[in-house]
Amino acid sequence: MIVRVARVLPNVTGLDKSFDYLIPEELAPRVQVGTIVRVELHGRRIGGWVTKMLDDGEAAVGADALKPIAKVTGHGPDASLIDLADWAAVRWAARRPRPFIVAASPQRAITSLPSQRRSTSELGATSPAAAEILQSGGGVLRLPPRSDVLPALRSAIACGPTLAVTPTIVDAHSFALRLRREGVSVALMPDDWASAVGGVDLVIGPRSAAWAPCPDMAAAVVLDEHDEALQEERSPTWHARDVIVERCRRLGVPHLVVSPAPTLTAIETAAGDGGVVHPPFTRERLAWPTITVVDRTDEEPWKKSLVTSALIDRIRNPDLTVVCVSNITGRARLMACRACQSLIRCERCDAAVGQSSDLRLDCARCGATRPAVCQECGATNFANLRPGISRLREELEGAAARPVVEVSGTDTEAVASAGVYVGTEAVLYRVANADVVAFLEFDSEMLAPRFRAAEQAMSLLIRAGRLAPEVLVQTFSPDHEVIRAAAEGNPDIVVRSERERRVMLGLPPFGALARVVGTGAAELVGQLGQGVQVGGDEATGFVLRADDWTTLGTELNVAERPKGSRLRVEVDPPRL
Repeated sequence: MIVRVARVLPNVTGLDKSFDYLIPEELAPRVQVGTIVRVELHGRRIGGWVTKMLDDGEAAVGADALKPIAKVTGHGPDASLIDLADWAAVRWAARRPRPFIVAASPQRAITSLPSQRRSTSELGATSPAAAEILQSGGGVLRLPPRSDVLPALRSAIACGPTLAVTPTIVDAHSFALRLRREGVSVALMPDDWASAVGGVDLVIGPRSAAWAPCPDMAAAVVLDEHDEALQEERSPTWHARDVIVERCRRLGVPHLVVSPAPTLTAIETAAGDGGVVHPPFTRERLAWPTITVVDRTDEEPWKKSLVTSALIDRIRNPDLTVVCVSNITGRARLMACRACQSLIRCERCDAAVGQSSDLRLDCARCGATRPAVCQECGATNFANLRPGISRLREELEGAAARPVVEVSGTDTEAVASAGVYVGTEAVLYRVANADVVAFLEFDSEMLAPRFRAAEQAMSLLIRAGRLAPEVLVQTFSPDHEVIRAAAEGNPDIVVRSERERRVMLGLPPFGALARVVGTGAAELVGQLGQGVQVGGDEATGFVLRADDWTTLGTELNVAERPKGSRLRVEVDPPRL
């Protein structure tokens, strides 16, 4: 009698081990690597995945001591994705592959699969540049913000079954709808997981689709690679671009990374021998928005309103829909007393305080709140050095002489129709279209104390350029490379300066970086070997550096987590 044994990874948070189970004869035809099963563990029945089929003698204990698999739940990720999850567990210091296998699994039990659906209809217009990249083995295609990327996506589909990842489900749904109208068979993730396994022309979805099934995959596409939504915010902080590039490398198929301004990481790791392919500069510039720069260099920032003359000209024009962007919430973030000139600070921790919509003073550092009274002289009249969107709405409404709608990321209701909107960057996603997008204080984005600030600022300009043909930028740094790059339609300007800085500082992609925060962080980093440099402290978080991701991930994975610790490990943190 043949004894069949499977190694099962339990779907249990915090459990780092896999266990061996007998495969009952009646279940054997349905069990393979990736199959989702139910097993008994410590007296209760739990779910898990088969990660390996064992040969005789490979089981941890004798067959007579093994418990049987209790039930086959349904289909799961194939063996190649299980192997990819093992790689990702090191790349993003996850210690075990479970988070990635969860991303690769269906959201409900799949017990049967639909038949294959391959299209025989002729595709619409394709992109010669994208086709050339795919034929050469993969690379990066730079398309300006107002260009249609659908021809590039068609070029990949022409190669055979294609996997595509977009920043949002809304983007994925839009592409799926357009291609279905052309007769292309599409599985929209995550809902169409079974159809994807059955076989279609295109599997497309948001970030998690990087782990989607795509049998006989011939190509993979990452759209809007610059968008931060492609990186997981929770730990492990994996990036869809890196998953796709590694997945294609293992399968020996080409990848296509598309963006108006590819990140330096994409250029260094995904561009291939041919470098970044883009249209001629004269044609590329035409598909960027008009960048109008309001130079505020000669102004004193603390004495001037963010509502400039150039902005007033546009918000007063009844024929224009204007979207104003400021990432300062509430009424104010920084204030000074008009009577004694002192900065308004927290009486508990001495940090600068802001003013909420209910006119109280709030400390973002320690959470203290108090009435709007100066801590030095008791006065109640303040100068608003950095007004929030609530205060800006009042100023804009007075200047525009028409209603202004405030939009923030916490809003859940539909945005009311108006001629002028003001909000955080969330307004760029919640307003359908506009004639002008105005960044009221863009320096706080370009000059943010983050090593990716320039790329993140470019991402905002790209989003604004897709919403409106004109982007107005108010700045005290009119010659900054981000503004010059957008104004000239030449992202190389940013890439050159970014490469020089990051090579000098050993920052990604020219080194590996991680951040560890939480209780027990000091004890954890104390175990790391000489290949990892440690900076920072337990109060603000430890910053780790290494020459490469494998060294960093391996060191973090082998370090023992202190008992009772609550740690967050961010590998390649986007906002450091």
